[in-house]
Amino acid sequence: MQNGASSQRSPTTGLLLGLVITLAAVVTYASYITVQLAGLRKLQSEMVDRNRRDSLQLLRIQNDLNSVALAMRDMLDTTEPYPLTAWTAQFERIHQDLDAGLRLEESLAAVNRTPEQRQYLSQSAAQFWDAVNRMFALAQNGKEAEAREQIRLTLQARQQALSTAVSRLLVENNEGEEQAAVRIAQIYEGVQRQLYIFLVATLIAIVLTSLYLIRSNRQIFARLAELSEQRSELAQKLIATQESTLRHISRELHDEFGQVLTAIGSMLRRAGNHAPENSPLRQDLLEVQEIAQSTLNNIRTLSQALHPVLLEEAGLESTLDWYIPMVERQAGLALHYEKNGQPFPVETGAGVHVYRILQEALNNVSRHSGAREAWIRLNFCPDALELEVEDHGTGFVAEKMQRGIGLVAMRERAELIGGVLAIAPSLQGGTVVRLHVPRVKAEVHGA
Repeated sequence: MQNGASSQRSPTTGLLLGLVITLAAVVTYASYITVQLAGLRKLQSEMVDRNRRDSLQLLRIQNDLNSVALAMRDMLDTTEPYPLTAWTAQFERIHQDLDAGLRLEESLAAVNRTPEQRQYLSQSAAQFWDAVNRMFALAQNGKEAEAREQIRLTLQARQQALSTAVSRLLVENNEGEEQAAVRIAQIYEGVQRQLYIFLVATLIAIVLTSLYLIRSNRQIFARLAELSEQRSELAQKLIATQESTLRHISRELHDEFGQVLTAIGSMLRRAGNHAPENSPLRQDLLEVQEIAQSTLNNIRTLSQALHPVLLEEAGLESTLDWYIPMVERQAGLALHYEKNGQPFPVETGAGVHVYRILQEALNNVSRHSGAREAWIRLNFCPDALELEVEDHGTGFVAEKMQRGIGLVAMRERAELIGGVLAIAPSLQGGTVVRLHVPRVKAEVHGA
């Protein structure tokens, strides 16, 4: 019972579990990729891009400081014919550009710069410009020598200190870009590694699910094959039992009732011979004798229909020669019977099944097709025996074909003799039933 239950167990639970695991893996990996890409986007936008724009502003500041250094060098040159106050406008322009650059740089470097660094840079710049203002104040008062001395001793030192601080910040920015590049590379490597892991895990899940599905399908098909074999065995036993029962009833009707009716007919004939000529008794005895004879004929016909003894005595061909005209009369059908090929003796067991298949096919024509005409073809091929029954009626409905007991019995009988039964639409409308039996299965051995 346990083996049967396990073989009948549906694989739905296992397949749903595999589907849930696969979907969970996909969702987890998608979430991981989303987080990694968001971090990468943030790193690129907030750190790398901001760092590059900050470096551009630092280069701007450094360029302004270099311009100040060149101006101060020219101011210290005593060969210049201009007074120191002539550089006031140039210094004012540089001062405005440098202040704008420092404000923009401070807004860009707010994340990566410490408060001490921002304070040092702004204070150093303020102190420098205070010293510049004092220098120009001395020059305006006619103290150019003292002003140049202040440039030499104070302004150049402060300018160099600012340039050094800006250069240090540029170096830090470059180092930050290198670190960001390393982090980006690590993120890409991690995503790539996780992608490979995900692909391997997905393939493993697919392989395991496929193997489980294959195993379940094999169990299901094995169970179906077992059930089909059991059904076929049961059908064969039922058919054998049916034939045995019909043979027994046929013989009982033919032997017992036939003999009784034959004896009754003989006794009535003898009694009629002793009765006076043209007497009422003689007429009654003749009438009863005719009834007995008619009943005997009906019983013999019924006996042949139940199990044609003619099959055992004369073979399939002679049995069909007798049976088809009888059906034509009883069912009111116009049957066109054709025989082709060189006839060969058909084994009795195979002949019984061919006969029953023909019976069921003609029964379907009479009851279900609506046709009043049919064509029967018996073909003795070199390697097979073929039987065709064609009508031009309404045809079969597919669902009824699969549910009909008669059609199932026809297929089972065909399988019992190693044949193939095919039911197909006729070209002219209606249905064609074809039975193909290999000659080695149909022919009498040793014939």
